[in-house]
Amino acid sequence: MLNEIVNRLRGQLRVRAESAFPERILNLCGARDLSFWDLEWESPTAFTCRLSRRDWHALRRAAKNLDCTLTVVRREGAPYFLFRFRHRTALVTGLVACALSLFLGSFFIWDFSVEGNETVPTEQILRALEKNGVGMGTFGLSLNGEDIRNHVLLDIPELSWIAVNVSGCRANVQVRERTPVPELVSKQKPANVVARRAGLVLKVRALDGVACVLPGTSVAEGQILISGVEDTETVGARILTGMGTVTARTWYSLDTAVPLRAEEKRYTGEEKLGVSLIFGTHRVKFFRNSSIEGAEYDKITNRHPWSLLGVSLPVTLVTERYRFYETDLVEQSPAQAEKAAEAVLTEYLNSLAGPYGTVKSTLCSARQKGDTLLVTLKAECEEQIGESVPIYTQASDGDT
Repeated sequence: MLNEIVNRLRGQLRVRAESAFPERILNLCGARDLSFWDLEWESPTAFTCRLSRRDWHALRRAAKNLDCTLTVVRREGAPYFLFRFRHRTALVTGLVACALSLFLGSFFIWDFSVEGNETVPTEQILRALEKNGVGMGTFGLSLNGEDIRNHVLLDIPELSWIAVNVSGCRANVQVRERTPVPELVSKQKPANVVARRAGLVLKVRALDGVACVLPGTSVAEGQILISGVEDTETVGARILTGMGTVTARTWYSLDTAVPLRAEEKRYTGEEKLGVSLIFGTHRVKFFRNSSIEGAEYDKITNRHPWSLLGVSLPVTLVTERYRFYETDLVEQSPAQAEKAAEAVLTEYLNSLAGPYGTVKSTLCSARQKGDTLLVTLKAECEEQIGESVPIYTQASDGDT
């Protein structure tokens, strides 16, 4: 296989030899050390074989004194393929320019890939790199990894490590995010644990301070659950930092009003297409149509990065399809409106109770009032209701 590739790169010929004594031609090749392969006999006096360009010219000169006929059946390989374009100057110039552009362009960065980030957005990392001289079209061999790392880490404190590895025209950015340091609770500051919202206490866990409620007790919002003041018989009152958790059953009642006549999109069937090319960071629009201004439409954008032979090019084809529509007032049934409102209220409920506990049960009810449906969602949750409040803050609020 390797020999076949080499022979085609340097060029080979399929030659037909005819003679009354064809063995003389084979003996001549052996005496002159001329390589031939793929020998096929067509008749007792003729055969075909393949030779390299150099050996073909040597055989033709040596066979002048032999009574034989040598005919080239087929020319194969890269030299003969390129020789066809010898009179097409513009095409050859374009191919050479394209090859030269690909070769020179491989030394510049045209594509980025970011790995290792979970909370820090990729856009923020790319903006920080561009600010420090690593962007589209940057010469890859001129990058100073240590200098980039020092400056980017100052711009993004959430990162603890970053490395930029250039492979061809792609920059592989690997980052490692900093593990957040947990906030230290100062035991020097007196505080109480108070109820964030009203509920029925299920479990009390006091890590420091004095528990003021027992399981089964109903508490109101703002009530002290774990006190930071402890009364002792020997030294009197002792100031502590109230810490702990209080789990309780809580109840929510959320309301919303949903109109029974809502606007709905109706596509007119009219569509327009916009095409543009992005060269690096510059965008070139081919079709400008100002008639879409003021109209209602949905825009669907597709990006198609270009590549050649697996090499990413700094060119991206962007197509924008505009689908025009009109809005109509559509009647919806109370059941549909209630279902949509219940989904919205459930999502809002999860945002309220989700960070602190779980939702145990929900009950949705609705009543119609004219063209409006009033929807109520009642829920029972189990969550942690205690929050730490400094004692001096409570005292200041009381004085006020």
